[in-house]
Amino acid sequence: MPVEGHVQELRKRIIRAVLWWGIASGGAYYYIEDIVRWLTKPAGKVYFLTPTEVFFAYLKLSLWLGFLIALPVLVYEGWAFFAPAFEPNLRKIGRRLVPGGVALFYIGLAFGYILVLPTAMTFFLSFSTPQLAPLFSFGAYLSFLIMFLLPFGIVFELPLIFFFLSCLGIVSASTLRHKRKYFIVFSFIFAGIISPTTDIFTQTMIAIPMLILYEVSIWLLAWQNKKT
Repeated sequence: MPVEGHVQELRKRIIRAVLWWGIASGGAYYYIEDIVRWLTKPAGKVYFLTPTEVFFAYLKLSLWLGFLIALPVLVYEGWAFFAPAFEPNLRKIGRRLVPGGVALFYIGLAFGYILVLPTAMTFFLSFSTPQLAPLFSFGAYLSFLIMFLLPFGIVFELPLIFFFLSCLGIVSASTLRHKRKYFIVFSFIFAGIISPTTDIFTQTMIAIPMLILYEVSIWLLAWQNKKT
C-alpha cells in the first residue's frame, strides 16, 4: 500500500475510534449522577468549591468512562492498523494477547476499586482529628480516584507481558524463578514511582498484586512449556 493509502487508513480508524469514544462518553454523561453516587461511596459526602467545578468534573469523568467503555474498540482499531506490518507468528500471538490485555486492565481497575480503595480511604481518614476534619473537593477526589486506579490496570498486564516475552524466547518459567528476588525489589520501586501518593500503604497495595501476578506468570509459562 502506498503512503497515501496508509494515511487514509489511519484517518478512517482514528475517526471511528473518536466517534465510538464520543458515543460512549455521551452515554456515560447521561448516567453521570448515578455514576458519581457510586464512585463517591468510599469517600462519603464530597463538596464543590467553585461554581464550575462540578460541570468540568462531570466532563472529565464522562471522557474517562467513555475511554474505558470504548477501550476494546480503540485497541482493535490500533491493532488492525499495525497488525499487517507484523510477521504472521507475531500477529497470531497478538490476536491472543490483545483481548486478554483489555480484560486484565478492567480486572485491575475493579480490583483497585472494590478491594483496595475502601481500605485505603479508611487508612487515610484515620488521620482525622477534632482539629483536622476531612472535606473532599469533588474535583480533587475525582483526580485522586483516577490516578489511584490506573496503576492497578497497568500492573495487571504483567502476566501477558511475560507471556509475550516467552513466546519470543526471551524469558521462561525458570528464568522468572531465578530472578524472583530481584523482582521483589523492583516491584516496590515501581510501586513507589507510579503510586499517586507517597504513603507506604498505597505503594504496598500496588506491589503485592505485582508479586502475586509474578507467581501467576511463572505458573502460566510452566503450563505453556508442558503444553508445547
